Amino acid sequence: MTFPNVNASVQVGDLVYYQTSSGVITQMGDCTAVTGTTVSCFISGTTTRPTSNDFVLFGKNNTSNTSALRGYFAKVKMTNDETTTCELYTVGSEVFESSK
Repeated sequence: MTFPNVNASVQVGDLVYYQTSSGVITQMGDCTAVTGTTVSCFISGTTTRPTSNDFVLFGKNNTSNTSALRGYFAKVKMTNDETTTCELYTVGSEVFESSK
């Protein structure tokens, strides 16, 4: 399939889908090759091909893109510049899985 540009997150092995104008989402198959303007995937003989009006999307294969955090850590130093006593109420962090 050829597009004006392809999302930089698409990788070989991602699952490729398409959505029709009626909202039906169909899985086409696994992505087999990607360039800046093309996406190739293996489509079984029983899968209906998308039309030019369908929306093509992809999803990461969650069996190959999940793992526990390994080898990453954070070191934090907190200081209080106030001259009066204060209390730390909460500390939060935000962690996300990258697309690798």
